[in-house]
Amino acid sequence: MDLKIAIQGIKGSNHHQVVREYFDDKVDLVECLSFHGLVDRLLDGSADKGVMAIENSIAGSIIPNYALVYDNGLHIIGEHYLNIHHHLMALKGQHIEDIAEVRTHPMALLQCREFLKTQPHIKMVEDVDTAETAKQIQEHQLKGIAAIAPQVAAELYGLEIIAKEIQTIKNNATRFIVIKTKNKELPKDEINKASLRFETDHKRGSLATVLNVMSDCNLNLTKIQSLPIIETPWKYAFFVDVTFEQYDNFAKAKSLLEIMSENFKVIGEYKNAML
Repeated sequence: MDLKIAIQGIKGSNHHQVVREYFDDKVDLVECLSFHGLVDRLLDGSADKGVMAIENSIAGSIIPNYALVYDNGLHIIGEHYLNIHHHLMALKGQHIEDIAEVRTHPMALLQCREFLKTQPHIKMVEDVDTAETAKQIQEHQLKGIAAIAPQVAAELYGLEIIAKEIQTIKNNATRFIVIKTKNKELPKDEINKASLRFETDHKRGSLATVLNVMSDCNLNLTKIQSLPIIETPWKYAFFVDVTFEQYDNFAKAKSLLEIMSENFKVIGEYKNAML
Protein backbone atom coordinates (compact mmCIF):
# COMPACT_ATOMS: atom_id res chain seq x y z
CA MET A 1 0.00 0.00 0.00
CA ASP A 2 1.36 3.42 -0.98
CA LEU A 3 2.20 5.94 1.71
CA LYS A 4 -0.47 8.63 2.10
CA ILE A 5 1.04 12.12 2.43
CA ALA A 6 -1.13 15.08 3.44
CA ILE A 7 -0.24 18.53 2.12
CA GLN A 8 -1.66 22.01 2.38
CA GLY A 9 -2.72 22.72 -1.19
CA ILE A 10 -3.09 20.59 -4.28
CA LYS A 11 -0.97 19.13 -7.06
CA GLY A 12 1.27 21.83 -8.47
CA SER A 13 1.83 23.57 -5.13
CA ASN A 14 5.17 24.00 -3.37
CA HIS A 15 4.05 21.41 -0.81
CA HIS A 16 3.55 18.96 -3.68
CA GLN A 17 7.05 19.75 -4.95
CA VAL A 18 8.49 18.93 -1.52
CA VAL A 19 6.71 15.57 -1.54
CA ARG A 20 8.22 14.83 -4.96
CA GLU A 21 11.72 15.64 -3.71
CA TYR A 22 11.55 14.14 -0.21
CA PHE A 23 9.67 10.89 -0.90
CA ASP A 24 9.89 8.43 -3.74
CA ASP A 25 7.21 8.36 -6.44
CA LYS A 26 5.03 5.75 -4.74
CA VAL A 27 2.94 8.02 -2.55
CA ASP A 28 -0.69 9.04 -2.57
CA LEU A 29 -1.28 12.75 -2.16
CA VAL A 30 -3.96 13.83 0.33
CA GLU A 31 -4.86 17.38 -0.69
CA CYS A 32 -5.98 19.77 2.07
CA LEU A 33 -6.97 23.41 1.65
CA SER A 34 -5.79 24.39 5.14
CA PHE A 35 -3.14 23.42 7.65
CA HIS A 36 -5.90 22.54 10.11
CA GLY A 37 -7.28 20.14 7.52
CA LEU A 38 -3.84 18.60 7.08
CA VAL A 39 -3.60 17.96 10.82
CA ASP A 40 -7.09 16.46 10.88
CA ARG A 41 -6.10 13.95 8.18
CA LEU A 42 -3.17 12.80 10.32
CA LEU A 43 -5.28 12.52 13.46
CA ASP A 44 -8.08 10.54 11.81
CA GLY A 45 -5.62 8.19 10.11
CA SER A 46 -6.50 9.06 6.52
CA ALA A 47 -2.89 10.21 6.00
CA ASP A 48 0.32 8.58 7.26
CA LYS A 49 2.50 11.68 7.22
CA GLY A 50 2.15 15.35 6.45
CA VAL A 51 4.29 18.05 4.87
CA MET A 52 3.92 21.52 6.40
CA ALA A 53 5.67 24.82 5.69
CA ILE A 54 7.10 26.25 8.91
CA GLU A 55 9.29 29.23 7.96
CA ASN A 56 10.45 31.29 5.00
CA SER A 57 13.78 33.04 4.57
CA ILE A 58 11.99 36.30 3.68
CA ALA A 59 8.67 36.29 5.53
CA GLY A 60 9.88 34.49 8.66
CA SER A 61 8.06 31.89 10.76
CA ILE A 62 4.54 30.63 10.09
CA ILE A 63 3.77 30.99 13.78
CA PRO A 64 0.34 29.28 13.93
CA ASN A 65 1.89 26.06 12.60
CA TYR A 66 4.11 25.73 15.67
CA ALA A 67 1.01 25.71 17.84
CA LEU A 68 -0.77 23.28 15.50
CA VAL A 69 2.03 20.74 15.82
CA TYR A 70 2.31 21.05 19.60
CA ASP A 71 -1.38 21.32 20.47
CA ASN A 72 -2.22 18.19 18.48
CA GLY A 73 0.62 16.06 19.82
CA LEU A 74 2.34 15.73 16.44
CA HIS A 75 6.03 15.04 15.89
CA ILE A 76 8.60 16.29 13.40
CA ILE A 77 10.39 13.38 11.78
CA GLY A 78 12.18 15.24 8.99
CA GLU A 79 12.67 18.53 7.20
CA HIS A 80 13.25 19.80 3.67
CA TYR A 81 14.35 23.15 2.25
CA LEU A 82 12.84 24.27 -1.04
CA ASN A 83 14.00 27.17 -3.16
CA ILE A 84 10.88 29.14 -4.06
CA HIS A 85 10.25 30.31 -7.63
CA HIS A 86 7.15 32.39 -8.28
CA HIS A 87 5.75 32.88 -11.78
CA LEU A 88 2.78 34.91 -12.99
CA MET A 89 0.52 32.70 -15.12
CA ALA A 90 -2.79 32.99 -16.92
CA LEU A 91 -4.82 31.46 -19.75
CA LYS A 92 -2.86 31.05 -22.96
CA GLY A 93 -2.89 34.10 -25.20
CA GLN A 94 -3.16 36.57 -22.33
CA HIS A 95 -0.61 39.34 -21.78
CA ILE A 96 0.24 41.19 -18.61
CA GLU A 97 -1.75 44.25 -19.71
CA ASP A 98 -4.84 42.01 -19.96
CA ILE A 99 -4.61 41.04 -16.28
CA ALA A 100 -6.91 42.91 -13.90
CA GLU A 101 -6.51 40.67 -10.85
CA VAL A 102 -3.94 38.29 -9.40
CA ARG A 103 -4.98 35.63 -6.92
CA THR A 104 -2.63 33.57 -4.81
CA HIS A 105 -1.60 32.61 -1.30
CA PRO A 106 -0.89 35.61 1.00
CA MET A 107 2.74 34.49 1.41
CA ALA A 108 3.27 34.54 -2.36
CA LEU A 109 1.80 38.05 -2.57
CA LEU A 110 4.19 39.18 0.14
CA GLN A 111 7.18 37.62 -1.57
CA CYS A 112 6.31 39.26 -4.94
CA ARG A 113 5.35 42.68 -3.59
CA GLU A 114 8.00 44.67 -5.47
CA PHE A 115 7.05 43.22 -8.86
CA LEU A 116 3.36 43.81 -8.22
CA LYS A 117 4.08 47.45 -7.36
CA THR A 118 5.22 47.89 -10.95
CA GLN A 119 1.80 46.69 -12.16
CA PRO A 120 -0.63 49.09 -10.41
CA HIS A 121 -3.49 48.03 -12.71
CA ILE A 122 -3.49 44.55 -11.14
CA LYS A 123 -5.59 44.04 -8.02
CA MET A 124 -4.08 41.68 -5.43
CA VAL A 125 -6.45 39.09 -3.95
CA GLU A 126 -5.51 36.55 -1.26
CA ASP A 127 -6.48 32.94 -1.94
CA VAL A 128 -6.03 29.64 -0.12
CA ASP A 129 -3.32 28.16 -2.33
CA THR A 130 -1.07 28.97 -5.26
CA ALA A 131 -1.87 25.91 -7.36
CA GLU A 132 -5.58 25.93 -6.50
CA THR A 133 -5.88 29.36 -8.11
CA ALA A 134 -4.12 28.10 -11.24
CA LYS A 135 -6.50 25.14 -11.41
CA GLN A 136 -9.58 27.37 -11.05
CA ILE A 137 -8.40 29.69 -13.83
CA GLN A 138 -8.22 26.74 -16.22
CA GLU A 139 -11.39 25.00 -15.09
CA HIS A 140 -13.51 28.16 -15.32
CA GLN A 141 -11.59 29.80 -18.19
CA LEU A 142 -11.11 32.97 -16.15
CA LYS A 143 -9.85 35.72 -18.44
CA GLY A 144 -8.17 38.72 -16.88
CA ILE A 145 -7.21 36.66 -13.81
CA ALA A 146 -3.68 35.50 -13.10
CA ALA A 147 -2.13 33.23 -10.51
CA ILE A 148 1.26 33.34 -8.85
CA ALA A 149 2.42 29.74 -8.60
CA PRO A 150 5.32 27.33 -9.27
CA GLN A 151 6.12 26.34 -12.85
CA VAL A 152 4.73 22.84 -12.28
CA ALA A 153 1.27 24.39 -11.76
CA ALA A 154 1.39 25.98 -15.22
CA GLU A 155 2.37 22.62 -16.70
CA LEU A 156 -0.34 20.67 -14.86
CA TYR A 157 -3.17 23.12 -15.56
CA GLY A 158 -2.25 24.28 -19.06
CA LEU A 159 -1.51 27.91 -18.26
CA GLU A 160 1.00 30.27 -19.85
CA ILE A 161 3.71 31.96 -17.80
CA ILE A 162 3.59 35.67 -18.63
CA ALA A 163 6.25 36.82 -16.13
CA LYS A 164 8.97 34.56 -14.76
CA GLU A 165 10.80 34.64 -11.42
CA ILE A 166 8.85 37.56 -9.96
CA GLN A 167 9.84 36.98 -6.32
CA THR A 168 11.49 40.06 -4.80
CA ILE A 169 14.52 38.22 -3.43
CA LYS A 170 15.84 35.55 -5.77
CA ASN A 171 17.48 33.54 -3.00
CA ASN A 172 14.14 32.68 -1.40
CA ALA A 173 13.74 29.40 0.45
CA THR A 174 11.08 27.82 2.63
CA ARG A 175 11.68 25.22 5.30
CA PHE A 176 9.11 22.42 5.41
CA ILE A 177 8.70 19.87 8.17
CA VAL A 178 7.55 16.28 7.78
CA ILE A 179 5.16 15.36 10.58
CA LYS A 180 3.32 12.34 11.91
CA THR A 181 1.60 11.19 15.08
CA LYS A 182 4.63 9.25 16.37
CA ASN A 183 8.14 10.50 17.06
CA LYS A 184 11.49 9.41 15.69
CA GLU A 185 12.00 7.16 12.69
CA LEU A 186 15.80 7.12 12.60
CA PRO A 187 18.42 5.32 14.70
CA LYS A 188 20.19 7.57 17.22
CA ASP A 189 23.43 7.69 15.25
CA GLU A 190 21.61 9.35 12.33
CA ILE A 191 19.76 11.94 14.42
CA ASN A 192 21.55 15.30 14.62
CA LYS A 193 18.71 17.81 14.97
CA ALA A 194 15.81 18.23 17.36
CA SER A 195 12.84 20.55 17.90
CA LEU A 196 11.92 21.37 21.50
CA ARG A 197 9.22 23.27 23.32
CA PHE A 198 9.44 24.59 26.87
CA GLU A 199 8.32 27.39 29.18
CA THR A 200 10.27 29.45 31.69
CA ASP A 201 9.23 31.28 34.82
CA HIS A 202 9.40 35.06 35.25
CA LYS A 203 12.67 35.06 37.18
CA ARG A 204 15.44 37.19 35.74
CA GLY A 205 17.82 35.20 33.56
CA SER A 206 15.65 32.05 33.42
CA LEU A 207 15.76 31.85 29.61
CA ALA A 208 19.49 32.58 29.58
CA THR A 209 20.03 29.73 32.03
CA VAL A 210 18.23 27.29 29.74
CA LEU A 211 20.21 28.48 26.71
CA ASN A 212 23.46 28.10 28.65
CA VAL A 213 22.57 24.47 29.37
CA MET A 214 22.23 23.87 25.63
CA SER A 215 25.58 25.52 24.97
CA ASP A 216 27.31 23.59 27.76
CA CYS A 217 26.01 20.34 26.23
CA ASN A 218 27.44 21.29 22.82
CA LEU A 219 24.08 21.96 21.21
CA ASN A 220 23.92 24.58 18.48
CA LEU A 221 20.78 26.73 18.65
CA THR A 222 19.56 27.28 15.07
CA LYS A 223 16.09 28.67 15.76
CA ILE A 224 14.15 30.21 18.64
CA GLN A 225 10.52 31.28 18.42
CA SER A 226 8.33 32.54 21.25
CA LEU A 227 4.55 32.10 21.37
CA PRO A 228 2.20 33.57 23.96
CA ILE A 229 0.42 31.08 26.20
CA ILE A 230 -3.19 32.10 25.71
CA GLU A 231 -4.38 30.78 29.07
CA THR A 232 -1.70 32.74 30.96
CA PRO A 233 -1.34 36.37 29.84
CA TRP A 234 2.25 37.64 29.48
CA LYS A 235 3.75 34.18 29.73
CA TYR A 236 5.46 32.62 26.72
CA ALA A 237 6.42 29.23 25.39
CA PHE A 238 9.63 28.84 23.44
CA PHE A 239 10.09 26.62 20.41
CA VAL A 240 13.73 25.95 19.58
CA ASP A 241 15.67 23.91 17.05
CA VAL A 242 19.09 22.57 17.98
CA THR A 243 21.72 20.62 16.09
CA PHE A 244 24.41 18.39 17.59
CA GLU A 245 27.14 15.98 16.58
CA GLN A 246 26.60 13.37 19.28
CA TYR A 247 23.19 12.12 20.39
CA ASP A 248 24.58 11.57 23.89
CA ASN A 249 25.08 15.34 24.21
CA PHE A 250 21.44 15.89 23.31
CA ALA A 251 20.31 13.20 25.74
CA LYS A 252 22.23 14.93 28.55
CA ALA A 253 20.67 18.28 27.65
CA LYS A 254 17.19 16.73 27.63
CA SER A 255 17.58 15.40 31.16
CA LEU A 256 18.71 18.83 32.41
CA LEU A 257 16.07 20.81 30.54
CA GLU A 258 13.29 18.63 31.93
CA ILE A 259 14.36 19.83 35.39
CA MET A 260 15.24 23.45 34.62
CA SER A 261 12.27 24.43 32.44
CA GLU A 262 8.51 23.99 32.62
CA ASN A 263 6.38 21.74 30.39
CA PHE A 264 9.42 20.60 28.43
CA LYS A 265 8.67 18.47 25.37
CA VAL A 266 10.65 17.05 22.48
CA ILE A 267 8.58 17.71 19.36
CA GLY A 268 10.90 15.92 16.97
CA GLU A 269 14.25 14.19 16.50
CA TYR A 270 15.47 13.93 12.90
CA LYS A 271 18.25 14.57 10.40
CA ASN A 272 19.44 18.10 9.70
CA ALA A 273 18.65 18.94 6.06
CA MET A 274 20.54 22.23 5.95
CA LEU A 275 23.70 21.94 3.85
